[in-house]
Amino acid sequence: METWYYEVVSIDGDYANLKRTDIESDDLKLVARALLPPEIMEGSRLKYELMQYEIMA
Repeated sequence: METWYYEVVSIDGDYANLKRTDIESDDLKLVARALLPPEIMEGSRLKYELMQYEIMA
C-alpha cells in the first residue's frame, strides 16, 4: 500500500490541480473535484491512500 501527499494548487471549475509534496516534482495532477473531499480549497493538504483522498489536519 502506497501513500502520497498533495497540496491543492488551484481549483478550476470541476477540476483541481494537485502538486505532490512528498517528493520533488513540479508536475501537477489534474483531478476531478468529485473524487476529492467537498471542503477543499487552494492550499489544502491531502493524503491519497487506498484510492481515496482525505484532508490532512
